[in-house]
Amino acid sequence: MEQPRDQHEQSMPPRGNAYRLSRLIASFKYAFQGLGYLVRTQRNAQIHCFAALVATLLGALLRIERWEWLILVLTMTLVLAAEGVNTAVEATVDLATTSYHPLAKIAKDVAAGTVLLCAFGSIVVGCLIFLPRLIAWF
Repeated sequence: MEQPRDQHEQSMPPRGNAYRLSRLIASFKYAFQGLGYLVRTQRNAQIHCFAALVATLLGALLRIERWEWLILVLTMTLVLAAEGVNTAVEATVDLATTSYHPLAKIAKDVAAGTVLLCAFGSIVVGCLIFLPRLIAWF
C-alpha cells in the first residue's frame, strides 16, 4: 500500500526540472515499495515468482529461441501484474467495507478469476514452448 505523502511536499510549488525529477524518483520508490509488498505478503505472488524462476531456468537449459523468450517474459509479467491488480482490488474493497456486500464479493472474485485465467494461460504457453523440447530431450 502506498505510503501517505508528506503534506509539506504537496503544498510546495513546482521548482523546475529538479522538482520533476524528484517527483519521478519518488514515484519509482512507491512503485518498488508496492512490488516489495506484493512479493513479501502475497503467497500466490510468491508462487508465481517461483514458477517464473523455474520457467527462466528451464528456458536457459533448453536454449529456447528469442521469440519464445519474448512470449515467456510477457506471460510471466502478465501473471504477476494480474496478481498485483488483484491485491490492489482486495485492499481497496477491504478499505471500503468491513461487512459482507455482494458487489464486494464480485469485485474480489473477478479479480481473483483474472489471475487464475492468466495463470492457466501461462501454463498453456509453457507447455507449448517446453513440452516439445522436453519430449525430444528424453
